[in-house]
Amino acid sequence: MPVPVLAAVAVAVAAVASALLLRGLLLQYESSDWYYFLGPWYRYIAAHGGFQALGDTGFSDYNVPYLYLMAALGRLPVPALAAVKCLSVLFDLALAYYTHRIVALRWPHRPWRPFAAAVTVLFLPTVVTNSGWWAQADAIFTAFLLGGVHHLLHGRPWWTCAFFGIALAFKLQAVFLFPLLLVVVLARRMPWRCLLAVPAAYLALDVPAVLLGADPWQLLTVYARQTGTYRDLTLNAPSVYQFVSVPPGEDDPVRRAGVLVAGALVLALIALAVRALRSTGGAAGEPLADRSTAGGGRAGLTGTGILLLATVFAIAVPFLLPSMHERYFYVADVLSVIVAFHLPRQLWYLPVLVQLASFGSYLKFIAPGVAPYLSMPAHGALMLLALVAVLRAAAREFGLLRV
Repeated sequence: MPVPVLAAVAVAVAAVASALLLRGLLLQYESSDWYYFLGPWYRYIAAHGGFQALGDTGFSDYNVPYLYLMAALGRLPVPALAAVKCLSVLFDLALAYYTHRIVALRWPHRPWRPFAAAVTVLFLPTVVTNSGWWAQADAIFTAFLLGGVHHLLHGRPWWTCAFFGIALAFKLQAVFLFPLLLVVVLARRMPWRCLLAVPAAYLALDVPAVLLGADPWQLLTVYARQTGTYRDLTLNAPSVYQFVSVPPGEDDPVRRAGVLVAGALVLALIALAVRALRSTGGAAGEPLADRSTAGGGRAGLTGTGILLLATVFAIAVPFLLPSMHERYFYVADVLSVIVAFHLPRQLWYLPVLVQLASFGSYLKFIAPGVAPYLSMPAHGALMLLALVAVLRAAAREFGLLRV
């Protein structure tokens, strides 16, 4: 093996080992989410026959794909907390893999750039904390979303939609990126029929639970039940609701108005993107260019344009919607790195803004001792700056802004 290749392999192994070691140092810590939710679910499944326990999923408010993984973990001779955290850590590696593959499309002759992007994602404070400390599963659905984006960039629309459907089956927050699919379809770069793969993948993952005796209606409505769980305008999320103050008990009108405004603004963003793209042509299923045409006139639907749109939606949707948690910017955390490596001169600072806002909000929950010293409106302002920055870059990419 040539010396440069050996050096690259050695550096890659050292980076992965360091990332795993860092997470290993956090394995012993129990978050309140583990104590009140994930831990009891894991123990319930283990006490009721593993997969047989999924014949009645009323013990959990998660959809069944994650519960399948919990049931499988219960068969391993590994402590429960470590098993669940290691599952999320495994998908941290999947995030790094897809980050590398996506950035490599932009820089095929500069291998250290995609490698640096992958390592950056592995060491993002929110990514490390989410799996290693919190035992959360956000890396799982985000990895499938990135896989879907990767297939989209390669002109494989059926695989794109299937991966998005799997992501949705793991977490409702996957819908934050679904406006991207609508833009691609309306821009005639994906046939409408490919969208059928989204519900097909989602429903296929429900089939094993149904065969075990689970109520199909309960499975189909799991996310409808989730949406009514939290009534606060924001749950430590760096969103627009950090600037909104209403009297106690009067949140509901603001929540309803917030949903309508968020929907209207997202539809407006979709319309603007489609209007900019419809006249540029391009056949459905055609691989997307990996170059950027920012500032150079009206562009087709390039790979950079896709990533900019994905990042816009990943930030804008949770920023505008009420009742968001701090973790709901996880997709934005990862995409901000990818798009910064695609446009390093324009957006090198974007991951810094997103991490300051996102991880700062994490600290409100995971480090109560520093909570009094944190300014949530400041975190919301940082996320707003990040949104403005990526919107501006997207407008330039699609020829809507000339500077």
